[in-house]
Amino acid sequence: MLYVSSSINIPDDELDFSAIRAQGAGGQNVNKVSTAIHLRFDIKLSSLAEVYKERLLAFKDQRINKDGVIVIKAQRFRSQDKNRDDALGRLAELVRTATTIAKVRRATKATKGSQRRRMDSKTQRGKTKALRGKPSI
Repeated sequence: MLYVSSSINIPDDELDFSAIRAQGAGGQNVNKVSTAIHLRFDIKLSSLAEVYKERLLAFKDQRINKDGVIVIKAQRFRSQDKNRDDALGRLAELVRTATTIAKVRRATKATKGSQRRRMDSKTQRGKTKALRGKPSI
């Protein structure tokens, strides 16, 4: 059971793990041992609430393919257990981002006083720069 938050849990039978060989440097160990983990999680077949499913499917994330399956490849560590935990943590973080609601931005307008102060400082700065030029004789 993957605990995402106090109200959201993902059962183990919805997670599909497969061990593969890791890429990159590592010598003999990398050529012999399958330490990297591919984690597959089908959003459409999951037990998540419909709201979270829709938000996850709306993400523009390269880890979510067009069929609605999240594929996470974890190969940061040299042991399979650590890579499995890393993949689960990254999946939990992705689902957690779908649960948060972004605040609506309200357009604000600068006050008259702040506009006046900004223009006064620009005028003063322009006068200072004008004094740096060659004197006109």
